[in-house]
Amino acid sequence: MDAVAGASVSSSSARLRPCPRPRRIGNVAPATVRRRTRRRAVTCAAAADADVVGLFDAAKLTVDRFVESGMVVGLGSGPASGLAIQYLGTRLRRGSLTGILGIPSSTISASEAEKAGIQVSSYEEGTQIDFAFTDADIIEEDTMTAVIGRRKTESGEPSFMVEKGIVKSADKLAFIIGHEKYVKGIEGSIPVLVKSANWIDTAEEIDDLFLGDAEVWRRPSIGTAGPLGGDFPLVTKEGHHVLDVIFTTPIPDLGKVAESLEKIAGVVDHGIVSSIPSYVVVALNGEVQVLDEKSSVIP
Repeated sequence: MDAVAGASVSSSSARLRPCPRPRRIGNVAPATVRRRTRRRAVTCAAAADADVVGLFDAAKLTVDRFVESGMVVGLGSGPASGLAIQYLGTRLRRGSLTGILGIPSSTISASEAEKAGIQVSSYEEGTQIDFAFTDADIIEEDTMTAVIGRRKTESGEPSFMVEKGIVKSADKLAFIIGHEKYVKGIEGSIPVLVKSANWIDTAEEIDDLFLGDAEVWRRPSIGTAGPLGGDFPLVTKEGHHVLDVIFTTPIPDLGKVAESLEKIAGVVDHGIVSSIPSYVVVALNGEVQVLDEKSSVIP
């Protein structure tokens, strides 16, 4: 299998993005370089702060609009979900919400819920969930089909199967994202969960299916590795491997990719969430917009 790229992952909490280090140009005096560096640092920090504020506003609106007292709430994973969990805890402490039971989608969201003072219970198939929120790694404009599971996990942790199970079980679902994640022509990783036995046969079949459009890498448990996942490939709590099917050209139809993957022997699940009624809460230039199937285009 040919491969040239690694999988994309997202952080579990909102962090400032690092600014690029400035290069010395000609014989510019050190003091001038320092002043320019400080200006760049201030600008970059301000932009990153604005991103976090925008995500918090989106997370806050999600909780205020959709969560009601007495609900069972699916707690997603990712920076925006972490902010929503914190705000949900704040409302519980204030008494404006009561009787909330949270269903965490990961060990990280469970830890965040505990810190926020939210009562939690483990997800089991068939659990009735009134509302769920989560991050999406990217969402296809118009169809509102989402990709989850790019976030890096450790060996022994539950896979994105839990997160996907929660969103599919919820009566209502909202994805919380920044506007840059709402796009046409999605590229990059589609995570695919495969049985560890004969995984390479499954990987080769996927590689043949998307030949010329995607590369298939087995995800390592630590650091980076080659297409085979190195000496320490990631093994989920369920005992499966994660393949990153990395599309190097825009995907015309995510839904069809999902259908094709589901027909391959050895594929347990994938990170595409489609055909599920949902809302997308988008942070955009200091505003928050709520999209649904009737209004899936950002004005």
